[in-house]
Amino acid sequence: MKQFFLSILISMQLFASLEQITSFEADFTQSITDEKEKVLIYHGSIIALKPQNAKWSYTKPVHKDVYINNFKVTIVEPEIEQVIVRRLESNFDFFKIISNAKKIDENVYVAYYRDSKFSIVKNGNLIESISYLDEFENKVKITFENQKQNHDIDKSLFIPKYPLEFDIIKD
Repeated sequence: MKQFFLSILISMQLFASLEQITSFEADFTQSITDEKEKVLIYHGSIIALKPQNAKWSYTKPVHKDVYINNFKVTIVEPEIEQVIVRRLESNFDFFKIISNAKKIDENVYVAYYRDSKFSIVKNGNLIESISYLDEFENKVKITFENQKQNHDIDKSLFIPKYPLEFDIIKD
């Protein structure tokens, strides 16, 4: 009987829509292609929790952490001992984007958010990639691996951490 209920719960999770995702964690590869077809590739991990908490940890080619919470972004760049704090103006609000997505094909969704079009590809019940044009008309594609969705995340992970001697720039 326990296995029956467990299999029902797992089946329900497999068919969960994008708007039902409350937390997300994954490793990512981000490629940015400019108008001259020059490609920059970044690697790292993301942890995100509704409503608008995220920590993007970039590991290659440079190390930096980007904390997003309460409509504020804090960028910690250890290599130059600098912290930038500014009001969030970016088009990238992970949960608003995925909750606005409409299915257009088997595993493909499209979302329109703040005058931008986002293409989302799922693999089963997991988000595999998000693609969009940024404010500079660069093609951005973020591919996710080792995804975990809808699990408990400690909110303290979204509090920026940096040494007090770093230069702090506030916009």
